[in-house]
Amino acid sequence: MTTQTATRQQTPPTPLSFDERLALAAMAVDARIDSTPLDLADVIRIPVEEPEPGLWGPFGPGDTAAPLAAVLHRAHARITRDGWTTGHCRTQHAVCAYEAIRAEAASPTQAADACAVLLDTIRREYPAAATVPAWNDAQTDPGTVLRMLDQAARDASQRGI
Repeated sequence: MTTQTATRQQTPPTPLSFDERLALAAMAVDARIDSTPLDLADVIRIPVEEPEPGLWGPFGPGDTAAPLAAVLHRAHARITRDGWTTGHCRTQHAVCAYEAIRAEAASPTQAADACAVLLDTIRREYPAAATVPAWNDAQTDPGTVLRMLDQAARDASQRGI
């Protein structure tokens, strides 16, 4: 009597479909996310100090009562956010006063009008200033530039322009 042993033929595993691989990847990502708690203190940052009261007025992109005041205010905010430069209109991380106004104005005419208002404000304190870019290049820190932009925005607001 002879016994026969049954041999099982092994079939190669079938490759996973794209959808199956995607589902496995999603489960792996979910497992990593669920295992690492999120600490919001590492994510949320709030200002440590309160902003200057004069810098945050009623000016916004939709301000139609004093559009030049709004442009000057937004130029101030752009320099505060992006940084200030001298000798160039724009660098990788900063803008000059003229470029900030140009970037925030709705048209070249509005930019020229806003620069004229700023130049009038500058000339009250610096009578020899020829142009906004020349005056900007003569400054050594952004404090004076920001102060002049803020004052020009206030002047334009009072004049309703």
